[in-house]
Formats: sequence, C-alpha cells, structure tokens
Amino acid sequence: MYQALYRKWRPRTFDDVVGQSHITETLKRQVSTGRLSHAYLFTGTRGTGKTTCAKILARAVNCEHPVDGNPCNQCDACKGIENGSILDVLELDAASNNGVDQVRALRDEAVYTPAAVRKRVYIVDEVHMLSTPAFNALLKILEEPPEHLMFILATTELHKVPATIKSRCQQFSFQRILPGDIACRLHYVAGQEGIQLTAEGASLLARLADGGLRDALSLLDQCAGTDGPVDEQHILDALGLAGNLESAKLMGRVVQRDTQGALEDLARLYGGGKDVSTVLGELSALARDLLIRKTAPRSGNALLSGNWDEGTMRGLSEHFAAPRLVWILTVLQGVLSDLPRSSNRRTDAELCLIRLCDERLDESVQALSARLDRVEQQLSAGLPMQVQSTPIPSPNMEPGLEKAQDAPMERVEAPVAEKRSVQASKAADQESEPISRQQEVHVPTASTAGGGSADDGSFWQALSPALKDKVPRNAWIFLGNPAMVQGRMEPGVLTLWTDDELVKNAVSRPAVLETIRALAQARLGEPVRVQAKVGKAPTPVGAPAAAHDNLDDLLAMGRRFDNITIKE
Repeated sequence: MYQALYRKWRPRTFDDVVGQSHITETLKRQVSTGRLSHAYLFTGTRGTGKTTCAKILARAVNCEHPVDGNPCNQCDACKGIENGSILDVLELDAASNNGVDQVRALRDEAVYTPAAVRKRVYIVDEVHMLSTPAFNALLKILEEPPEHLMFILATTELHKVPATIKSRCQQFSFQRILPGDIACRLHYVAGQEGIQLTAEGASLLARLADGGLRDALSLLDQCAGTDGPVDEQHILDALGLAGNLESAKLMGRVVQRDTQGALEDLARLYGGGKDVSTVLGELSALARDLLIRKTAPRSGNALLSGNWDEGTMRGLSEHFAAPRLVWILTVLQGVLSDLPRSSNRRTDAELCLIRLCDERLDESVQALSARLDRVEQQLSAGLPMQVQSTPIPSPNMEPGLEKAQDAPMERVEAPVAEKRSVQASKAADQESEPISRQQEVHVPTASTAGGGSADDGSFWQALSPALKDKVPRNAWIFLGNPAMVQGRMEPGVLTLWTDDELVKNAVSRPAVLETIRALAQARLGEPVRVQAKVGKAPTPVGAPAAAHDNLDDLLAMGRRFDNITIKE
C-alpha cells in the first residue's frame, strides 16, 4: 500500500527535524541529563514538527539505549511505541475527546504505573479544543503528576489555552521553516524517491508551503504523479496557479490602465482552469511586495516574499506611487474576503480589475488620494493635461442638433509652464497700465473683515497661502483650490464653503480648523470661530463676477466633466 510522502519521511530523531534546532537541542540536552519536565506545551503553525517532536520525545525518554539524547529506534521500547503495540504511550485528539468525562477517565488511568516502559506519556494534540470543564479536570494532575507520568500538549492556537495550563508546562514555540530549508529537504526526499525535481520547482513548492514542511511534501506528492521533471511550469499547471510571470503581466496592465487587456488576461487564465481567488491572491502578494519596496527601500528586502525577481520588481515599482499601491492592496484584500460568499466569483474578479485600472470608478477616500497623487505628479513634472467632456443630451433637444451636441468639446490643454508664462505676461501688462485703471487691492483688517457688510473673499485669499505648510497635504489640496473651497468672513465667524460633503470632511477636521482659527485670530486680533459648510459662497451685492480660471477645474479632478485623460 502506498504511503504518503509526509508520513513516510516523518523524522525519527531530533537531528532529522528541519528548522527547529532551538527546540531539538534543548530537548536532547534534557534527555541526556535526565532533567525532564512533567509537562510540555508545543505551539506553532501547521506542519512545523510539533507532533513529530512529541513522538520522538516519547521514544527518547523510554529508549533503552539513547544516543546523545536521540532514541535509538532499535530497542523493543522504541519499536513498540512506534508501531503502537505499547499502550503506555497514548496519542489523543482533543478535537474528538474534548469532554470532561474523557479527561476524568484519562486522569483515573494515569495513576497506574506503566507496564512495559519507564514513563507513561500522553500526547494531546490540538489541546485548545478541550472544553473549560475538561481543562479544569486536567489542572490537578498536570500540576502534581506521578513520577512515571508525562504530558505533551500540542496546539496551533495558543491564545485559546488557559493561562493556568500554560503556567504548568514548559512552552516551546515552533517557528515557520525557512523556504531554503524546505527546498533542501524536498531535494533530499525527491532524490530518494526518484523524482526529477528541479531547483526552480523546489523553490516554488517551498514558497507555496508557507513555512510548513508537511504542506511542501504533500504538494510534491501531488505534482509527482506524472512522468517528466517536476519544474515550475508543471507545478503551476498541476496546482492551478497563475504563476509569477502572469501576476507581473496582470499588474503591468494595471500600471498602463489597460482595462481591456486585464480582462482578456483574466479570461485566458480562467479558461485555463485557474481559480480567480488564486489570481487575485497572487496579485495582492505582488502589490504588498511593491508597497514594502516603495516605503522601505533599504531594510524592506528582508520582508519581501521573494516570489519575483529584482528586474520585475524594479520595473513595476517605478510606475507606482505609495497611495495608489495602498488603494490597490485595500481593494484586493476586500474582494478576496468577500469572494467565498459571492454568487459569481468571476464577475467580482472582473469588477475588481476594472476598478484597479480606472480609479474614477471608485469613490473611496483611498481612490481619491491615488487620483490626486497622480495629478500632483503630472503637474510637478510639467506634463500637459487633457480634459474631454461630452454633454448629456437634453430631453427637449431638436433632432437637427443631435450630431452637433454629440461632438466632443474642444480640448483644453494647460501645461504648467505655459500657465505660468501667461500669468507672468498678464502681470507685466498690468504694471504697464496707469494706476487709475488698476483694480485697488483690498487688505482686510479687523474692522473690515469683521464688519457688518458681506465679505468678498479677500480675507480668505490673503489667509489661505499661509496654510500650505501648516495643514496636512490631503487638506491643503482642497484649501488651496479656490474652485473647491471659498472662505467668507462674517463678524466673528469664518465660513469655508465647499463643493460637496467629501471636501467638507477633509477640511473640517479639528486639527485643520484649529490651525485656520489660530492664523485668522492672529491677523484680526480678535476671537474667531471657523466652520465648514456645503454650498455656494454668498456674493456681495454689487460685487463683480469673479473671472473663471480653467486651471482650477483641472485641479478639481474633472468633477464637472464626464471624462479625464492624461497624456503620459
């Protein structure tokens, strides 16, 4: 009968255990010197060697001829414990024996001396599954057991074990096994079993195992069922994974905002049998590595998963900003958590990719931050921006005007350098005009700004530039844009009129309002209260209409337009 690889190659001595030398050396020393504890608690993730070390320790303490703390596995005691013929060493599953009656029966039986070995050993696996009464029944014998009795408890969820149990045991924490150690063990097992495992295949299996050697051996067992070498592509096909190259290609589509290409890649992977949750999971892992590389370029290499080569990481990282990566990772994690409850997983995955390729379809704050960061990068680089808008046809539109209305509006290009040159030219022309033709500049004071007449906005225009370095950037983006925030000074109250609720929430944070209040009070010399409202700022009677500035519309992220495209 065929035996699974993880059972066939289970370590039989402490020296065979992979990646847990900090535990095995301590246990070997205790066995050699005879300084054994009456209770041990092994904790750690699945497949790291908890139950294996418990079985080795049970044989070692009863071995007739131990070798440097290891069991000899040749004496009658070792063979009897290993094949289960000696009933003094008992392995229990707390998941199915979690009641108080089972623990009481165990406690009553434990007082009898062993018949065939020196110590009676109870190995309780998944001990966190015991009920509260069962834990209470175990306390007394666990604290003061007979000399011939030893308990070895194992669990994957340490936080569910009561503190009263922990304090009565020696606790050993099993770490996740490093991918390099797992790959070396896989090469050894594959060589002994005659499996043609390539170095790339072993590295991929080690990464997929997530620190568990049992998972790695199970995956190798699954992929070795066909003829030929077990390489990276063979493993991806056998396990239904997209692969690193496909994940990087899909992320490249997101970089280019190529929605059509991303959907075509997903359809091809889906048609090839790849699971959409696996595809999005690999995309999330890549976004996580890119974010760590972006935020911690020096010390973050140790935190990377290592699934992608340096050239791929460098090429993708150059095209991403941290705000967009945070948003991408947030969207992916949210979709992955909802996929198990989805009625159409493919549709949810397609909607996720469409949102990742076009931030305008997401109304979250993270998406808005990513869009603003993109605009800032374009403006700082001096790149031109294009705004295209198609008007919505009116219900009363005459038939003859449909074609004229359907035509796109004239494109408005506003490079930063050109805008500055136009402003400088206007300033020079204004200086050349006579003084009588220039508009008189109004500098608000305590008497004018706080007077009874309506403010024309000059006080806020003089105050807002001083806020640039004193408020957070996400608030200054709105405060410094007259098209989105307008200030009006009334007696003792400065009101900030905003475009919508989102802008109001951004500028009405307590720290931002306090900063504005302090600056306004310092200028006026009297107490001022600051508030934010949604709506249109009131215009004083007789005041001339303010000139419209197209640059404000560009910085407002095209809120009044149907479509925005940026030349890259």
